[in-house]
Amino acid sequence: MSSAAKAKFSAEEYLAMERASESKHEFHDGNVFAMKGGTAAHCLIAPNFIREAGTALKDRQCIVFTSDLRVKVVPSGHYTYPDVTIVCGEQRFDDEQCDTLINPTIVVEVLSKSTAAYDRGSKSKHYQKIESLQALILIEQDCPAVEVYRRRPDGQWTLTDASALCESVVIEPIEISIPMKEIYRNVIFPESRSSSE
Repeated sequence: MSSAAKAKFSAEEYLAMERASESKHEFHDGNVFAMKGGTAAHCLIAPNFIREAGTALKDRQCIVFTSDLRVKVVPSGHYTYPDVTIVCGEQRFDDEQCDTLINPTIVVEVLSKSTAAYDRGSKSKHYQKIESLQALILIEQDCPAVEVYRRRPDGQWTLTDASALCESVVIEPIEISIPMKEIYRNVIFPESRSSSE
């Protein structure tokens, strides 16, 4: 997310602009933030995850969406574009346009140096306000590391993680497991790139 905010807007003004825009923007507290493009690693990790999750869920009542689907955090009025969104059961949208989901089951963010603090901090707190959300997954792109934050029945969040390519990421709420080596398929890590130069 860009750090340069524009003038204050209402949610209605934001949605009107966003639906007419060729680029994507996040919205919070009246501010509109342009979203930057991703690195090669980011652009591999997200579709790798989508492919694996989609295959694992193909015979289930769960749908995997790309980052083109906007998500609204209803309690805070925050609009954002997760890298991957999974919905199990009925899909509910903000309005009749059906382009702003309000009931994600799983949200995935691929971290970058410029957004990691935001994604781990205030953005994660926004996501955790979504009543339907059962897990928030944060994926590092510069090394094999995946964090899965799962909502317990008492509303508290627990963390499990994986940090080796021989491990798998277990997503308990939807009962699937994704091998780390598939999430990071074809990704060249910075240390590997340096050693080959």
